[in-house]
Amino acid sequence: MDEKIILTGEDGEKLELYILEETRIGGMDYILASDVESGDGNCYILKDKSDSADTEAVYEIVEDEKELDYLINLFAELLDDVDLEF
Repeated sequence: MDEKIILTGEDGEKLELYILEETRIGGMDYILASDVESGDGNCYILKDKSDSADTEAVYEIVEDEKELDYLINLFAELLDDVDLEF
């Protein structure tokens, strides 16, 4: 995937991320993204918190440990050719 998203924090700071993989679980969309296009970088798992009234997607970084562990394993399976370390 060559898609990018730009996250804007509450303080206005922007973070450009490259989408590595997407999945949908229990009606919720999740994205695995990295701050580098290829090679070693920081990875983030984002949850789509948008609703039908939002004009732009609203993402939240997954911080719940149990949810994060589950998603790390799922994305590792989806990307079997990529070595994920968290």
